[in-house]
Amino acid sequence: MNMSGAVGGKSFTASARLKSGPSFEEILKNVEWPEQFPFKEEDFKRFDESSDQLFYEAPRFVTHIDDPAIAALTKYYSKVFPPSNSPGVCILDMCSSWVSHFPPGYKQERLVGMGMNEEELKRNPVLTKYVVQDLNVNPKLPFEDNSFDVITNVVSVDYITKPLDVFKEMSRILKPGGLAIMSFSNRCFWTKAISIWTSTGDADHGLIVGSYFHYAGGFEPPQGVDISPNPGRSDPMYIVYSRKLSTV
Repeated sequence: MNMSGAVGGKSFTASARLKSGPSFEEILKNVEWPEQFPFKEEDFKRFDESSDQLFYEAPRFVTHIDDPAIAALTKYYSKVFPPSNSPGVCILDMCSSWVSHFPPGYKQERLVGMGMNEEELKRNPVLTKYVVQDLNVNPKLPFEDNSFDVITNVVSVDYITKPLDVFKEMSRILKPGGLAIMSFSNRCFWTKAISIWTSTGDADHGLIVGSYFHYAGGFEPPQGVDISPNPGRSDPMYIVYSRKLSTV
C-alpha cells in the first residue's frame, strides 16, 4: 500500500529510496507538513492482526539487528546520553527487551524498560525497573508528567499502531528539553509491522517517524541521522530524534 500525499514536495511513495534521493539527514530539513496528519487508519493495519500478547508470549533472547549496527547505535548513545550516574537523570527504554544497547557500564538511578515480554525484561541488566504493557492496546504511559530526560526506542517504532497517541504521551512524560530517540533499520517482523512501513523504503520511514513528532505536538522539529556502519554490507541504522519544547 502506497503512502498518500506529499510533504514539502517529498513524495510519500514506495519508490523513495536513499540510493537515488537525498541523504537521510536531508529528508527532514525544511519540510512543509500538511495541515492535517496525512495518513489513514488503514495505513496502521498489519498483515497479522492477532493479539500481540500472543505473538510476544515466548521470550526471544536474540538481537534484531547485526553486531555492526548495534555498535553504531551504542556509539551514538554514548555521544548524546547524559553522563553515567548523573543525579536525577531518568531514562525510559520503550519497547524494550533483554538488551538495550546502552554504552557498557552505563548507569543511572532510574532506567525503566517498557516491553511486551516479562522474561526478556527481567534479563535486561541495565534496567532498574520494568513495565509490561502493550502500547497498541493501551498507549497511555504509566508515568508522571515531566519525569524522563531521555526516551529510546530501538527497531520497534514500526509496530506502533497508535503513534500519535504514543508520541503525545512521550511529550507529556519528557522533561522540558528532554530527548526522544527513535532508531530503526529495515529489519522487522513483517507480519506485525504497520502497512505504511512495509510498503515503503528507508527515506519514507524517516518522514513517517518525523511526522509522528510533528503532529503529536510539543516537540522541536525532528531531525534524522544515518548511523549505518557499513552501507550495503551490514544492517542499515537510522535515527529520527527530537527534543521536547522547553517551557518559556
